[in-house]
Amino acid sequence: MKSFSTLSLLLILLLGLGTSTIQGKAKGYDWGANPWPEIRTERIQTLLPKAMQAADTDAWLVICRENNNDPLADHVGGENASGTAVFLFYRDDSGFHSKVFSPIGEATALADLKIHDEVISVARGESAITLASKFIQAKNFQRIAINTSTENELADGLTHSQFETLTKALGNKVSKNLVSSADLVYEWLSIKLPAEVAIMRKAAELTAEWQLQAYATIEPGVTTDADVAKYLKNKMAEYGVTDAWAPDQNPNVNSGSDRGHSHATNKVIMPGDVIQTDFGIRLYDRWVSDIQRFAYVLGPDESKPPAEIQAYWESGRDGGFAAFKAMRPGVRGEDVDAAQRALMKKNKSEHVMWSTGHPVGYVAHDVGPNLGGSHIPGQRPAAQKLLKTGMVFAFDGFHAWQLANGKTKTISVEEMVVINDDGAEYLIPPQQELVLVK
Repeated sequence: MKSFSTLSLLLILLLGLGTSTIQGKAKGYDWGANPWPEIRTERIQTLLPKAMQAADTDAWLVICRENNNDPLADHVGGENASGTAVFLFYRDDSGFHSKVFSPIGEATALADLKIHDEVISVARGESAITLASKFIQAKNFQRIAINTSTENELADGLTHSQFETLTKALGNKVSKNLVSSADLVYEWLSIKLPAEVAIMRKAAELTAEWQLQAYATIEPGVTTDADVAKYLKNKMAEYGVTDAWAPDQNPNVNSGSDRGHSHATNKVIMPGDVIQTDFGIRLYDRWVSDIQRFAYVLGPDESKPPAEIQAYWESGRDGGFAAFKAMRPGVRGEDVDAAQRALMKKNKSEHVMWSTGHPVGYVAHDVGPNLGGSHIPGQRPAAQKLLKTGMVFAFDGFHAWQLANGKTKTISVEEMVVINDDGAEYLIPPQQELVLVK
């Protein structure tokens, strides 16, 4: 397969979008060509063989089709499928290979993309599944992964009718070697290339910068949470980026008691409020950010937050630092959560039900270890997974307390990191102090 090196290309592109030029499309801002085609090819060539080896898989078969396609279609090059196509990735004594059995109407265009080693044109009246099955029968694969899973929806794209057609074509003997692709998909999608991390770093920079700009627009007693959210939506439109999660709940701006994952309301922001903004954007319609920034609204006679608010903030911030220090390859997600919970207990925080963190990448809650579960040790499978180099996480620094009305308010300052060989690296500088709104 053709070798691609995309990191240099992405660094040139993204370094050209530094803070001095972050002014929006109105002043000539241009994202340039979408780097996904080159990145996808590199992911297939470099990361997929390692994922197959880690999952002890000889072959992986993905069936793509029009309208109701497999969730991973665009990761393997099958997003333009019309008739049924089979994308086969396999390992043998000569190495790693990719072979596609594609209807004749799409085969030429797919071959032109040079994603795969070979594209076999399937004539009208013939079945891609039948032809792929004959090839598989001749290869004597022992473990053939298919997209059926009860634990990972991204690895559960094979329909019941497709499964029936496939097993009939393979025959009983070979069908006994079919296994879930859940482990393979986990190993593949949980690792990001350096070029992908560079894109997410830019997304995080914009996300945090816009939140600070939004806080600067607040007029206490007049501005509402929804007004702040609208400002951020307008920034997204200006820059031509989209939502990292459900649009109705992005951003979540909340100057009152905890609301969890929620939309911004028409609550008026008042002196004494602690404001949470949970916000994420999607670049190139692919990679996302997830950042939270916190502010305190000063009263008429205040120049700094009250001592108790400052203490709550420092406790939450330092809880995030404790989690950060615990993150390195080989550590369980549960252990990262435990590092923060120990500090929360010491600082007398109320219980926080949320996990310390989660993988982030193609979606806000991506594939990978969950950074949580330390309050129920060993019972959350995703929290037993080990951190690995190349994983990207969003994680919160927590401190919760009771308000005068008996409801709870939680500091959950959220940062993003990539796991390197020697530990975690922040994608952008973490928030050190509360933003003060006058």
